[in-house]
Amino acid sequence: MSLPLQYFQKLVESCPDIIIAVDKRGTITFYNDGARQNLGFSPDEVLGKNVLEIYPTMEEARRVMAAMRADEMRADDGDGKGRVRNFETIFKTKKGDNIPVAISASIIYDEKGNEVGSIGFAKDIREIRRRDRLVTLAEVAVGLSHEINNSLEVLVNQIEMLKKYVGRVAADEEFIVESDRLESAASQVKKIQDITARIGQMAEEGEYGTKEYLSGKLMTDLHLDDASDPCESAKPDENFPLGGLRILVVDDDAGVCQSLKDLLEAERCCIDTAASGVFAMQSLKRQQFDLVLSDVVMPDMDGYQLYQTVKQATPKLPVVLMTAFNYDKDHVIKRSCLEGLQGVIFKKPVNPAMLKQVLLQQCRPEAAARVTPSSAMTPASIQKLE
Repeated sequence: MSLPLQYFQKLVESCPDIIIAVDKRGTITFYNDGARQNLGFSPDEVLGKNVLEIYPTMEEARRVMAAMRADEMRADDGDGKGRVRNFETIFKTKKGDNIPVAISASIIYDEKGNEVGSIGFAKDIREIRRRDRLVTLAEVAVGLSHEINNSLEVLVNQIEMLKKYVGRVAADEEFIVESDRLESAASQVKKIQDITARIGQMAEEGEYGTKEYLSGKLMTDLHLDDASDPCESAKPDENFPLGGLRILVVDDDAGVCQSLKDLLEAERCCIDTAASGVFAMQSLKRQQFDLVLSDVVMPDMDGYQLYQTVKQATPKLPVVLMTAFNYDKDHVIKRSCLEGLQGVIFKKPVNPAMLKQVLLQQCRPEAAARVTPSSAMTPASIQKLE
């Protein structure tokens, strides 16, 4: 049996997709609730208006009509004249946003074959495209994780061989130092393995979380549920008096940042790095640190400017400046010391013993008294440099 006409009218009206009809002049004559939900216009705002209200340009509207009249766009069944199926175009929302849609539409003819208008069903395909991108990214992520894990396995094996070698040839004191370094390297390799495993898990599940990165941008949250914050568990002791300190290393030389990060993580510090003073201030807004260790000469903000900015934002946060020179060419360090700077390290690469003492003096002075004094410069001696 055939359904009454009002059944079809109700179905079209309540359809979640966009359904719009226009007359031969392009005036909108029908606009369903799905169109209202997707485009934001109320029926009163578009009925009786030109269809250009929902197209970003006249050219886009003409492109759709040209496709409907083109012979190559005919459907497989029947004549197919005046139809398009899943033709991708762009609609404009009330807010002015352009959204991609796939439209299936037909030109309506009267009994004499004259065009009287057209009607189209359009589907917002943003979510479909997003899912397609996620599928592609998942395939890339799985392949990348697989290749990274192959290299990591080699690193794991080499670290184990180095541990055995150090155990055979190193003296007792050297063995302790070198073993700590190898353990630090092994822990970082394990961390990368955990991250690649997490990437594979997210690719399989098809779901992932995000967190804010820089300037409001989002990044995938690769947080491992079973991974604890090393700064929560790391505590200072006789062998690791710097343990648990959160330090921000600032240097425009990535190699310096990485070497200091490796050195301080071996002392069980928690390290974040920044490639400039601007990035350093962004990091300071996101989390708390116990100390800032910064280069003097940087392109966007020198050590003095960074020290002044940090001092204004967080007056109690210690700042230590480091430079590759034995003299204060631009008086950056001297000016900083006159403003209250207490920690300075000359000559890069940094002497580990000197670095350790300076950091202890700034963050844990009671522990610094138990460490053999180094040749670190004092504010009084710094002011004599030219």
